[in-house]
Amino acid sequence: MNILSMKPKTFSLRYQPGFTIIALACFFMLYAPIVTLVIYSFNAGKYISIWEGFSLQWYVSAWNNEIVQDATIRSLVLALQASLYSTVLATMAALGTTRIRPFRGLTAIYAMINQPLMVPEIVTAVALLILFAMIKVATGVQGLFYLVAAHTAFCIPFAYLPIRARLEGMDLTLETAAADLYATPWMTFRRVTLPLMWPGIIAGAMLAFVISLDDIVITEFVKSAGQETLPTYMLGQLRRIITPEINAISTVLLAISLLVVSFFFVVSHKRD
Repeated sequence: MNILSMKPKTFSLRYQPGFTIIALACFFMLYAPIVTLVIYSFNAGKYISIWEGFSLQWYVSAWNNEIVQDATIRSLVLALQASLYSTVLATMAALGTTRIRPFRGLTAIYAMINQPLMVPEIVTAVALLILFAMIKVATGVQGLFYLVAAHTAFCIPFAYLPIRARLEGMDLTLETAAADLYATPWMTFRRVTLPLMWPGIIAGAMLAFVISLDDIVITEFVKSAGQETLPTYMLGQLRRIITPEINAISTVLLAISLLVVSFFFVVSHKRD
């Protein structure tokens, strides 16, 4: 047998001993609690962990709860505004950090943009609480825009990462060709760059929307009286009395997240 003709076997993690068992165990630990939550949201009883029959009463109860209605509307409005503003700012930041020549200090700019990802969220929440308290004392102005500003600042790095990744993966020859054909920088951006980076923008916007909709730490510190969001309402209910209504609300939030992710995959597939 010719030793030189023998080809080394390609390494594959799938065929390593114990891979299947470990993978199944990971999936079970990830999704078993979620499946349990969804099942018990249809529980007819008033206990969250004792099954007493199938019923939709807790979905009806949550739907008819005026506090839940107000908190849901406020959460959606807050998440939409924070997603819009953070995506616009993240797009400008991604363009500013990928469409220039590398220079000393660019890494520091990356670190500053991604700072909310590296610093514990409780630190960001306390810092925003102090800053907004100073502004409120100095101006006497109250309103929901403090929460919008806090969520926008926190969501910028989540929107920035997919947009930057999309820009870095784009072929620059198309932009160069547009410039060679005497296209202005604005025309090149509008006709070439923007259509190509849309999947990244959509991904960043959806990620920022989900992060804002789910946030509870920053919201709990920054919100004023009468600015209850759905996550903070659920936290307050868990401190008082726990009913399957919380399971129903959590299941609806899960469904919204799945719809957002599915919509992103469909849109990105069509764009590609």
